[in-house]
Amino acid sequence: MNATVIRELVRPEVPSLPPYNAGLSSEAVRQRYGASHISRLASNENPYGASPAVAKALVGLALRAGTYPDANCTALRSAIADRTGARAEEIVIGNGSESILQMLCQAFLSPGDRVLTQRPAFGLHEIYPRMMGAQVELLALTPSLAFDLDVWCEALARGPKIAMLANPSNPVGCMFDAKAFARLLAATPAGTLLVIDEAYYEYARLASGFPDALAMLREQSRPWIVLRTFSKAWGLAALRVGYGIASDASLVQWLDRVRTPFNVNEAAQAAALAAWGDTAFMEQAVAETVRQRESMERALRALAVPGLRIAPSAANFLFIDLARPNGPVNEGLLARGIIVKPWKEPGFEDFIRVSIGSAEDNARFVGALREILGA
Repeated sequence: MNATVIRELVRPEVPSLPPYNAGLSSEAVRQRYGASHISRLASNENPYGASPAVAKALVGLALRAGTYPDANCTALRSAIADRTGARAEEIVIGNGSESILQMLCQAFLSPGDRVLTQRPAFGLHEIYPRMMGAQVELLALTPSLAFDLDVWCEALARGPKIAMLANPSNPVGCMFDAKAFARLLAATPAGTLLVIDEAYYEYARLASGFPDALAMLREQSRPWIVLRTFSKAWGLAALRVGYGIASDASLVQWLDRVRTPFNVNEAAQAAALAAWGDTAFMEQAVAETVRQRESMERALRALAVPGLRIAPSAANFLFIDLARPNGPVNEGLLARGIIVKPWKEPGFEDFIRVSIGSAEDNARFVGALREILGA
């Protein structure tokens, strides 16, 4: 009875929303499979963690636990502004960059509005717009698992209200280079809000041709926002801090209307500020991750598994076509204490996304895959 009444109260957009696939925790795998060693290769975490400066910044924080944090993240916004050339009032801070995605949808989308994004997609690029009643158009990859520039330009020319472009793509890893990005900008009507999700920016900027999106967008008079995160390269996934750099302070002001008060806690602000001050640690971790990614890709290709394909990646993960259903392979990996992300979107049930971890965990994954696939 209760459930029936509650179901009748739910907004019509909600029942069809898929749950976000956050994956299994280390403890869940340990309990279910009895694995003694867990290799966390599902969530694109930084295996080298955060700068030692973060631990120092968090010492004594318990003494401030009874007071609210700075609602405007003043110090963090100022630090980001100094390095990026943005004004502090053009920066928004979120409880992870996905919370800024949610703010954007709440502030700008109404039922029937059209949103453009990639397929396969970062789940929240589809879930949050649909939550607001928007229609989401998902654009296909090329057969070589790359962005289809012509398809993107044609779809952009039709004038979506918001275009969400993850560059590089999550979960695929492919990227638009500077020349392609310029074509995208030229194809986009002035009234479309461009949301450029650069969650993997620090990794991608080491790839040849990766665009300086901020510089290119600043030459435009259109509305835009570039999203980045402290969860990946900066090693702060547990604390949830993301930021957006917007084309205009007024865009941030509209987001503030729907932003929850005190949305970034005291520990997260302190940790992000400390990490931001130690770029050397971050850059060393990123460079090693890119080396490990290239090493893993070579090892996987050496398996010579018929049909196995690896998407080009400018991020800290690989998207792998197993040429067979991913479910049994995933179970085999979990039984060995290795957590990856099996993709569930229709048409991609043969794919897994594996994060780049430590050299030891990467070797464990390749060895386990060799056993499971009989390579």
